[in-house]
Amino acid sequence: MPVGPLNRVRLTPRQARRLRVLAASALMVLAAVLLAARLASRSSVLVVGVYGLLLILCGLVIELSRRGRTRLGSYLLGAGLLASFVMDFAVLS
Repeated sequence: MPVGPLNRVRLTPRQARRLRVLAASALMVLAAVLLAARLASRSSVLVVGVYGLLLILCGLVIELSRRGRTRLGSYLLGAGLLASFVMDFAVLS
């Protein structure tokens, strides 16, 4: 079947769950690396709070994906990522 703008290949629910778990896991690793880099440059409770909440959110998204709530997990992951980057640049900088 040709793949084009009108003929989309859809993921199975299992593939979608795996994709969300992988994305949240990769984001968790990235958040941990950023947290370590931020703590190396300065020690602040606010830094730990922002990145700690992002790590908790990633864990929540992984659990939601395991339970089949991939769409909700995707929305939470996007909103949490956006909020953490806004907090990082607006408040922590």
